[in-house]
Amino acid sequence: MISEVVMPQMGADMTEGTVLRWLKHDGDAVERGEVIAEIETDKANVEIEAFEAGTFRGALAAEGDTVRVGDVIALIGGPQDDVSAYSGGHAAADASVAVASAAPAQSAMTARPAPPSEAPAAGPADGRLRASPVAKRIARERGIDLRRVHGSGPDGRILRHDVEQFAEPATAAVTARTQEAAAAARPGPSPAPGGQVVAMSRMRQAIARRMAQSKREAPHYYLLVDIDMTEAAALRRQINDAQADEAGRVSINDLIVKASALALQGHPMFNATLAGDEVMRHDVQNICIAIAMDAGLIAPAVMDAGRKRLTQIARETKDLAGRAKGGLLRAEEMSEGTFTITNLGAYGIETLIGIIQPPQTAILGVGSVMDQPVARDGAIVTRQMMKVALSADHRVTDGAQGAQFLGAIKALLEEPIRLLL
Repeated sequence: MISEVVMPQMGADMTEGTVLRWLKHDGDAVERGEVIAEIETDKANVEIEAFEAGTFRGALAAEGDTVRVGDVIALIGGPQDDVSAYSGGHAAADASVAVASAAPAQSAMTARPAPPSEAPAAGPADGRLRASPVAKRIARERGIDLRRVHGSGPDGRILRHDVEQFAEPATAAVTARTQEAAAAARPGPSPAPGGQVVAMSRMRQAIARRMAQSKREAPHYYLLVDIDMTEAAALRRQINDAQADEAGRVSINDLIVKASALALQGHPMFNATLAGDEVMRHDVQNICIAIAMDAGLIAPAVMDAGRKRLTQIARETKDLAGRAKGGLLRAEEMSEGTFTITNLGAYGIETLIGIIQPPQTAILGVGSVMDQPVARDGAIVTRQMMKVALSADHRVTDGAQGAQFLGAIKALLEEPIRLLL
């Protein structure tokens, strides 16, 4: 029985990926769960694992080829299986991309943020110029001679980021010359302001596309509320004082994750994804945590947070952050989130209003916990207050529903013993 390996989708806005390297070749034995290839996407490099055991019957996309999501890129089966329908009688490593496409990827995956480019590798010994199709296209658009670009891919193949890196100093030089010429031609004593054109990273471009899509397509509405975190902060101290394990120490954000997950159980329209005229209300609460990286922002999810204890959430959020920076995130953590929390409290920010991460329907922005004077029982007292802002999709919910959902989060955090029940 033939098992199709397809180009996986990592995020709602991913439409294609590039095959970086094949780790298996025609005739090799393959075990279930074994890594067989490395794929490059806009936001991450993805290691594709075999969904079934068998014999590698060849790749339908060559290293460096850019392939649409869902297209078949390799076959696994028995030595006698007929694969002629896929590639005209054989499946060679340098064959063109298969026409056949498949539903969502059947392979398990491990994802890691794309690493910064290393020093360029030397060109191939045979002197042949190897470049991916997307690298050739960018080179044509920018007038770059590919013979001057060092490739960092397999066998010296030139990849997209190699061309983009090469273009940065050239773009800056052209900009500088243009500005100098304009300044020389301009009358008057004032010189033109200097500057530098900096190319956006692939991750930054992906973020830009996705946020622009969200603001363009989703009519956001915004609700803000102050939450008294005095009791929650005291509970956190009690939990941490009783914790011998550093990994189990609870943060303010862990409390917010738990409170949000419990509130979502009673308000499932905020724990939903939107597809056309249909809304999928999810049974589990996969809470995405925004993590700042050097190259941009990613938001992996704490899976099924509503059913987990606070200390378990604390361990998993620390683990997520560590694996995000080490390049070891799993596919489901990056693609199956149902609700997002973005928190800039550590930076002293009072109010943060987020942009919804499509296809989700809401995001919670969290500010810093601050000592503030408030009125309690006719007296002015100092309490630890925190502002949170809900951004929600008006196509799916209305303001009154959003107010009820925020009220549920507020009630849980102001009576935090309920987070332990």
